[in-house]
Amino acid sequence: MRHHANSIIKGILVTEKGTALSQYNKYMLEVDCHANKMEIKKAVASLFNVTVLDVNTQRYAGKPKMLKSRRVVHSPEWKRAIVTLKAGDRIDTL
Repeated sequence: MRHHANSIIKGILVTEKGTALSQYNKYMLEVDCHANKMEIKKAVASLFNVTVLDVNTQRYAGKPKMLKSRRVVHSPEWKRAIVTLKAGDRIDTL
C-alpha cells in the first residue's frame, strides 16, 4: 500500500443518498484522489474491520467560482467511493 490507511479515507459522507444506500450494505466515503480501488478496499478493511466485496469510485473536478472581487478561484477536486460490504458488516457513521 502506497499510503497509510488514515490518509486514504478522509471521511464518511452522511447524505440522503448515502443513508438510503446503507440498507444495501453500501457506504459512501470521501477518499484521496490518487488512491485506487485496491488501496481503498484494503484501507476500509483495516480501519473498520469489515469484509469489502466491491468498490466503485467517482471523481469530481474542481469548479471555478467567482468571488465578489471578480477573482476566479477553483473549488478542490475530490473523489468518492461507494463501498459494498459483506452481509452483517457495518460501518458506524457517528
